[in-house]
Amino acid sequence: MDEALVVGGTRFIGRHTVEELLAHDYRVTVFNRGEHANPFAERDGVHHYEGDRANDRELLTAKREVEPEVVVDCAAYHPRDVRKATEIFADVGAYVYVSSGASYAADDVPKREGETPLRDCSADQAADDTDATYGNRKAEGDRMVFRAAERGVNAMAVRPTVVYGPHDYTERLDYWLHRVGTHDRVVVPGDGTNLWQRAYVEDVASALRIVAESGTPGEAYNVGDRNALTLADTVRAAADALDTDVELVRASDRELSTAGLDLGSFPLYRPAPHLLDTHKLAALGWSSTPVGEAMARTAADHRESDRTGTEHGPDRAAEETVLSVLDTI
Repeated sequence: MDEALVVGGTRFIGRHTVEELLAHDYRVTVFNRGEHANPFAERDGVHHYEGDRANDRELLTAKREVEPEVVVDCAAYHPRDVRKATEIFADVGAYVYVSSGASYAADDVPKREGETPLRDCSADQAADDTDATYGNRKAEGDRMVFRAAERGVNAMAVRPTVVYGPHDYTERLDYWLHRVGTHDRVVVPGDGTNLWQRAYVEDVASALRIVAESGTPGEAYNVGDRNALTLADTVRAAADALDTDVELVRASDRELSTAGLDLGSFPLYRPAPHLLDTHKLAALGWSSTPVGEAMARTAADHRESDRTGTEHGPDRAAEETVLSVLDTI
């Protein structure tokens, strides 16, 4: 049984990665600061090492105590994090960095590893903490992985697009699940055909394991649902998963402006298509969960949680204003 170290591992992608590794007979140690409840506190085969990944000494101590064969890094948000991790874990069997589809600079459809350019990253961006530089920082982390592989480190990157599924603390999909679960008419921005591919979290977790076991050093692998849905189809899938009917009312920027809204006010809206080619990952034996099944599991978790996502999109009063305007047209 191999030892795995998951840097981050109690919230969303990391939590599912721990479950994926356990299901494939790994012993797992979760390394984090202990700021969130540990869902594995009573689980056999899971250990917890408390420390700050920004503290190189603590990360090195964890490496020496655990002696992992596999390291999955879910909490590297700055290029320095990846550079230091690839130095500390230079001799492990596999180091897998959780990157992002946001690392791509161009709006190619689809975006392909090794073909679509990555974002640049200045020194100021590398040290920034805002959402505006997230993709730049992730792209520079990818480059750190590539450089580490040139030094002989078995380092790889996995690039998910927008991730959804049980325990999603971002609540982006919860907004739509809550809307269709409580109202029979909902506003969809634009014509509903905007395409922002998503990745089911359990598929991301399986991708991380598969890349650790079978990936090529210095390579990056995209991960996303094989069947990408438009926003309108996503909302319909959410309604189906909750076994309810909903009328989708499409609204333009002009109509949304009557309530002080715009297209970007809504979660999961993106003006340009965002689609990742996943053939490279599929060649390693990976496959994605059918969207209906993934949405059903996501909806079941939503029902059991107190997440509504209402803070991440227009409030119902604003939506009602738009609906009333549209009803007069």
